[in-house]
Amino acid sequence: MRGAVLYGPRDVRFEEREVPKIVKPTDAVIRISSACVCGSDLWPYRGIQPTAQPTPMGHEYCGIVEEVGRAVKAIKPGQFVIGSFFASDNTCPNCHIGYHSSCQHRELVGGAQAPVLRVPLADGTLVATPDIPSEDLIPSLLTLSDVMGTGWFAADAANVKPGSTVAVVGDGAVGLLGVLSAKQMGAKRVIAMSRHASRQKLAREFGATDIVTERGDEGVARIVELTNGVGADSVLECVGTQESMMQAINSSRKGGYVSYVGVPHGVELNGEQLFFSHVHLHGGPAPVRRYLPDLIKLVWDRKIDPGRVFDLRLPLDQVAEGYRAMDERRAIKTLLSP
Repeated sequence: MRGAVLYGPRDVRFEEREVPKIVKPTDAVIRISSACVCGSDLWPYRGIQPTAQPTPMGHEYCGIVEEVGRAVKAIKPGQFVIGSFFASDNTCPNCHIGYHSSCQHRELVGGAQAPVLRVPLADGTLVATPDIPSEDLIPSLLTLSDVMGTGWFAADAANVKPGSTVAVVGDGAVGLLGVLSAKQMGAKRVIAMSRHASRQKLAREFGATDIVTERGDEGVARIVELTNGVGADSVLECVGTQESMMQAINSSRKGGYVSYVGVPHGVELNGEQLFFSHVHLHGGPAPVRRYLPDLIKLVWDRKIDPGRVFDLRLPLDQVAEGYRAMDERRAIKTLLSP
């Protein structure tokens, strides 16, 4: 089969790869229905995160189970399934409290920008949909594998409550789905920080009540102004830079909650400043598996439509263009069809 392989900065190739097969008795092999490019894929693509060797790319996936290992009991061939970017056993102490992305036996799932994928720890990682979905639901179901699950975790970790005021730092797919999540959780006011008209429009459609175009200190000042000098109850940091993290912390009210789900690059916090901010900080790699059953139901019942973040659709063999479009901010998120 052929799949996406990253060789170095801005060098993605679509080339022959070995077809995945069962390696361990707890594995499953699935036929990918749709794949996509993640914003976090852009860190190695841009060379900010070094690539030591040619690396198969892609960690968001959904599709039909083709084969399972002999130890797999809950997942069956023929099911349509969704899983997280971290495989988890769903039985360890960390999984039991809902932090599957810190499973004691976790494995990173990679190589999903291809027609076929091996998923470790299948029983603990994969969740089946009620039936084979219609084609129009597949993009939304795919988002649950990462960006929607991460946006939901961002809102959950920031303690979004009915009636609260929420600010979202970042207008990529995760930030936009953080807006959707906050609205779904009952936030009264959702302030989206964005400079791009197409993203502002989608943020509004997902539930944003206000748009702030300023960044850094000016962005903080604007949020403080919008909240009558108080700051937001909950702030979702969905980028991963020093500026975005400080913007999030400083936009929060005293005693407010800040979640951080953007993969940090060069972020350092001043202990004394953090001490006097009285802010609650919580984040990390999203425990997507925790939320999958509830999010599948929301999509299946057509209560939410997170697949709208895909504004570019390409055949899988044009994956390099998908990366370029997101890198140049011509696209929010690229959907790939095998």
